[in-house]
Amino acid sequence: MEPIEIHRSRAEAVDQPSGTCACGGHDETLPELDVQTIPHAIRHAAIFGAIESLRPGTGLIISATHDPVPLLQQLEAKHGEQYSTEYLDRGPERWCIEIRNAG
Repeated sequence: MEPIEIHRSRAEAVDQPSGTCACGGHDETLPELDVQTIPHAIRHAAIFGAIESLRPGTGLIISATHDPVPLLQQLEAKHGEQYSTEYLDRGPERWCIEIRNAG
């Protein structure tokens, strides 16, 4: 199994509360999750795990080789307006969508 790649984004900074953990791995950019690196059989579950772990006000960017409309529809059906989405790139080779926990 290939490791899941999380890339640092070129997107705007996110407020990170100080003292949340001691890993020392925080920076000021949104993480970018290349969903093509996740095995298809667990892809949506893994993406939802990442999204649902976001604290209020934080976000991530998902990157895909197709427009992930079904995933976004599932997100809205499951969580309503708790998460906001914004397309940063609309193909044709890559779709990048910023997802934020609006809570």
